[in-house]
Amino acid sequence: MGQITDYRALANSIEKWIRQIISEASATGVVVGLSGGLDSAVSAALCAEALGNENVFGLIMPCGSMQSDTDDGVRIAEHLEIVYKIIDLSRIFQSFTDELDDSSVMNLANVKSRLRMIMLYAHSSGRLVLGTSNYSEILVGYWTKWGDGASDFLPIGRLFKDEVKELAATLGLPRRVIDRVPSAGLWPGQSDEGEMGVSYRDIRAYFQEGDISGEAASIIEKMVQSTEHKRNPTVYFDARKWMEDNG
Repeated sequence: MGQITDYRALANSIEKWIRQIISEASATGVVVGLSGGLDSAVSAALCAEALGNENVFGLIMPCGSMQSDTDDGVRIAEHLEIVYKIIDLSRIFQSFTDELDDSSVMNLANVKSRLRMIMLYAHSSGRLVLGTSNYSEILVGYWTKWGDGASDFLPIGRLFKDEVKELAATLGLPRRVIDRVPSAGLWPGQSDEGEMGVSYRDIRAYFQEGDISGEAASIIEKMVQSTEHKRNPTVYFDARKWMEDNG
C-alpha cells in the first residue's frame, strides 16, 4: 500500500462512494454511534459532507462511561451540526449483567459494545448503520464480534489509524478530537494501545514490513491468529457437499 498524498481527493472519493452506497440501498441516511473519539468523528464527518448533515443521526450511548466521553460525543455532533440523541445504557447494562456468570472485564466490555449495536439497529429504520472501525483495528481483530464490528458499511475500513488522523485534519475536525488518546471508553483509564500492548505505529509497521521490535511483532501475530474467526463469515457444515461426496 502506497502513501496517500492528497487527503482532500481521498475524502471526495469516499464521499462519492458513500452516496452510491446509500442510493443503492434506497436509504434515507445513516445512524452512527458517537463515542467522542477520532474514528466515529471522521466517519460521521464524511457522511455529513456526502449526504448533508440533516441525513446523519448520531447516538451517544454512555454505559457506565466517563462524563467526558459523553461531552466529547456532544461536541462532535454539534460541530458537525447533525441531529443527535443521548441514550444512557447503564440501567440496561446492569440488568443484563446481573444474569451473567462471567463478569470478567473483557466480557463486560463486549456486552457494552453489543448493547450499543442493538440500539443503533433499533434506530436504523430507513437508514444504514455506519461502521467506524479503521484498518489497524480490523487487521488485528481489535473490535467486538457482533458489537462495533456489526455495521452496514465502513468508510475508513481500509485506512490505518495515522491515515485517519490525517483525514480528520483535512475534514476540519477540532484538534481536541484529533489529539485525543484513542480509547473505546469501556472502563476508566482504558486506552486502545494500552490494552493491546502495542502502538498503532507498530501495527502498520508489522503489516507493511516496517521497523518493529520482536516483542511487538509477537504480540500482533498472536492477536491476528486468535481473532481470525472475526474476519471470516460464520462457518457451517456443508451437508449438501457431504451428501455428494458420500453418494
